[in-house]
Amino acid sequence: MESFIPVLNAIDSFMWGPPLITLLVGTGIFLTIRLRLLQVFRLPKALGLIFKAKDHGEGDVSSFKALCVALAATVGTGNIVGVATAVKVGGPGAIFWMWMAAFFGMATKYAEGLLAVKYRSTDEKGEIAGGPMFYIKNGMGEKYKPLATFFAVATILVAYLGIGTFPQVNAIVDSVNISFGVPKVATDIVLTLLIAAITLGGLQSIAKVASKVIPFMAVMYIAISLGLILMHLDAVPAAISLILESAFTGTAAAGGFAGSTIMMAMQNGIARGVFSNESGLGSAPIAAAAAKTKHPAEQGLISMTGTFIDTIIICTMTGLALVLTGVWQGDAAGAAMTSAAFASVYGFLGSQLLTIALALFAFTTILGWNYYGERACIYLMGTKGVLPYRVIFIVLIASGAFLKLEAIWILADIVNGLMAIPNLIALIALSGVVVAETKSYLAEEEAAKDAKEALN
Repeated sequence: MESFIPVLNAIDSFMWGPPLITLLVGTGIFLTIRLRLLQVFRLPKALGLIFKAKDHGEGDVSSFKALCVALAATVGTGNIVGVATAVKVGGPGAIFWMWMAAFFGMATKYAEGLLAVKYRSTDEKGEIAGGPMFYIKNGMGEKYKPLATFFAVATILVAYLGIGTFPQVNAIVDSVNISFGVPKVATDIVLTLLIAAITLGGLQSIAKVASKVIPFMAVMYIAISLGLILMHLDAVPAAISLILESAFTGTAAAGGFAGSTIMMAMQNGIARGVFSNESGLGSAPIAAAAAKTKHPAEQGLISMTGTFIDTIIICTMTGLALVLTGVWQGDAAGAAMTSAAFASVYGFLGSQLLTIALALFAFTTILGWNYYGERACIYLMGTKGVLPYRVIFIVLIASGAFLKLEAIWILADIVNGLMAIPNLIALIALSGVVVAETKSYLAEEEAAKDAKEALN
């Protein structure tokens, strides 16, 4: 297997290079234009809907819980490790390009959420089934069914081999071992039992845990990050200036930082931004489809906030922590770099708090991806495939702490990219439906507002 690593690395570099990045960002720009900057003008409404959505209509969980399941999968190690990796290679300018990926990604995520609800159906158990495989088959037509099947197979492979298992389990057991001295085997046993107990309960169980853990971990991470930023408040304008300047001029070598070009900043920022918020990859709409909502556009707006929370808020916090403390110029990389940033302000406690955040982020990612893989499995095999799928998933979690097969991780990265292609084709093909549904929803909202004013 080791001899295949250079080949897999070459495919991975191509996969996550200019072709896919251009397609991902290009789709976001195309949808932004067609939706007339909806992510700017409707963001306040979207943020309000997180807590005020009426939850009328068919669905398995509330709109808030559906968002939490989606955030469970997207807010992960990428927000801590991914941002540090992007800044290490691309310099502070990578943060600006991360923002750009998120800005256009919000339009993509909106379209995904809308189409997920528009074309969802029910499985044999009467539970909601939706996501790209359904809007490809039901929206584009039966002749595109192979594209939907391709997406579903790629989703299961990513859930089993990549984002859903090994990297997350390794992140948890390693960080808990380093920070708290807990043996890796002990952490792995507890983690496996927890995952088994939650995932065997299905969506309701996953949504219940996600809706409790996600707000807590996001608030905790934002709070410790804000504390760090407040300690360096006078340096914030200079840090933002450095981020903006580096995005268009590159960054000179300094300390342990090797220097970067504009292209390096752009490619690393966009790639890591997309990888973190998953806009366009087609994962989040699987969760969005289960929301109790009457209008597809309403869930589209709620889904859009996922990218805003993940990248514009949480990734920005990490990025500012790295720039303000200057650790990006040091020799540390990945989680160690972010840990050094927090330790510089909070001492040893900072490293421990980051470990807790990292473990929670990784834990919820496992839950979210378990659900995505399960829905893809139901699409391919029906509900009879659920129990075997869950058993295999739990076995992979149990063995994840001991498997460090580089080839599997690279393969998962490639498959993750392959998920995006059929989804992006569908988003472009069905963009007319997205625009029509949006106009219909906004007209309804306007009519309801006029009626209310008339009564007053």
